[in-house]
Amino acid sequence: MVGAATISPGTVMSALFGFDPADTEHLVVVEKRVPRTLIGVVVGAALGLAGTVAQGATRNPIADPGILGVNVGAALFVVLGISLAGASSLSGYVWFAFAGAAIATVVVYSVASVGREGATPVKLALVGSAVAAACGSLITAIVLTDTAALNTIRFWQVGAIAGRGYDVFWQMLPTLLLGIALALVLGRQLNGLALGDDVARGLGQRVGLTRTLGAAAIVLLCGSATAAAGPIVFVGLAVPHIVRAFVGTDYRRILLGSLVLGPVILLACDIIGRTIVQPGELEVGIVTAVVGAPFFIALVRRRRLPAL
Repeated sequence: MVGAATISPGTVMSALFGFDPADTEHLVVVEKRVPRTLIGVVVGAALGLAGTVAQGATRNPIADPGILGVNVGAALFVVLGISLAGASSLSGYVWFAFAGAAIATVVVYSVASVGREGATPVKLALVGSAVAAACGSLITAIVLTDTAALNTIRFWQVGAIAGRGYDVFWQMLPTLLLGIALALVLGRQLNGLALGDDVARGLGQRVGLTRTLGAAAIVLLCGSATAAAGPIVFVGLAVPHIVRAFVGTDYRRILLGSLVLGPVILLACDIIGRTIVQPGELEVGIVTAVVGAPFFIALVRRRRLPAL
């Protein structure tokens, strides 16, 4: 219903259940807003789950795919695919997104693991921020030197779900469903990691395997979401903390809650972006950054971070 032109609930229902291709409002609902909403649902779910798995696997309350550099790593490889390989569609550059997400994950965790203390929460955040900054600089350098790729990249780079069609939704759905399924089965293992690696091993858990599966879930989720919508930040950070405040510290419940709340927050930010600067609109990635930055500052400034 909501956008540059407001459409009445009756017209929306008529478009959904009695589509008339000659009606302009029906075309807007079915061809523009429905696929945009569907993509917002799956991207929000992917980012919420990825943030939950990242926080659980690293035992870091400020971990999310953006802070750990995963989203920006995926974005860098998508930009490389567009610039160097001529990829121009989701099916063309989704594999670049997967590769970038995987390489960023391996680099951040490997570098943070150096030293006697291992991959502590602070080291992961610092290394992730450094990797994100480096990838962001490379993206800017490529965009400034490749004018042919600039128009393809510029709107995708800020993070948006506008202008995506059903083809994007169906292309991203299989890998997203696989990532969602993998994330949801890790609840019990993440509960074990929350007690510490030694306790988890004492309970018979294979800590290395759990973190590997968690990394695979993050790569699948972030790779698909970033390829479809660009690098959207802060959703993965905020959603697990909000869910944890309502359901407690059991990761089985947090994962299910994040699966629901992620789409709600992303679509709410998209609606804000549609209405705040009418008749134009702000991309959802800009809105999530504006909304999420104060949340992150408040989280860091708290004396005691939420228990994981």
